[in-house]
Amino acid sequence: MKLGIMQPYFMPYIGYWQRIKAVDQYVIYDDVNYIKNGWMNHNRIIVNKQEQLFTIPLVGASPNKLINEVGLDPTDKKRVNMIKTLEMAYRKAPHYEEGMSVLKPILESQETNFAKFLEFQIRTICDYLDINTKLIVSSDIKKNNSLKAQDKVIEICKILGATEYYNALSGEELYSKEDFDKEGIKLVFIKDKSSITYKQLSPEYTPSLSIIDVLMNCSKEEIVKMLDDYELF
Repeated sequence: MKLGIMQPYFMPYIGYWQRIKAVDQYVIYDDVNYIKNGWMNHNRIIVNKQEQLFTIPLVGASPNKLINEVGLDPTDKKRVNMIKTLEMAYRKAPHYEEGMSVLKPILESQETNFAKFLEFQIRTICDYLDINTKLIVSSDIKKNNSLKAQDKVIEICKILGATEYYNALSGEELYSKEDFDKEGIKLVFIKDKSSITYKQLSPEYTPSLSIIDVLMNCSKEEIVKMLDDYELF
């Protein structure tokens, strides 16, 4: 059984969704510490033909809290204005209507728990893209939460019966293939191909933008093809 484990992020790039589709089961890692100033609640889109950072505002965010202990306020003005920003930025995009039909229910969600909000986002986009991977929330798994880093990941793999563990290529320095082999688990690194391109609303192509940009500019069929355009190491 192929397993992936990753912290949830707000509207992550195409590679995140590739990792979900590539495995049989995917663990939404909600009971690890929130990463301040990371990509957990930030990403990038194109506004007025230029790359721009966008942020979903959080309540009580701290690196001393687990992701599922962080809140958000559905009435926050920045949150409410996010839909208006997308409307302004992408109204001329070829798949604007289709993209907004996926994104609006997520952005209008009244969920006040950040982790549950991200879980809803992941399930909504997976449904749209016909990703049938079984999604599991990490905090629902009975495990030894005193374990850290690789040891905790290996335990989750063993609990769920994984024979292969898929991780982003950026984890090469964090995880040891030898340590996984000792537990009868094959460690595989996955990376989206640099050949992934599509027409954006900007003069030059900007790689690894938020899935928002992909949904606005590409058809569902085009995105589904992108999901299989990766390399394994």
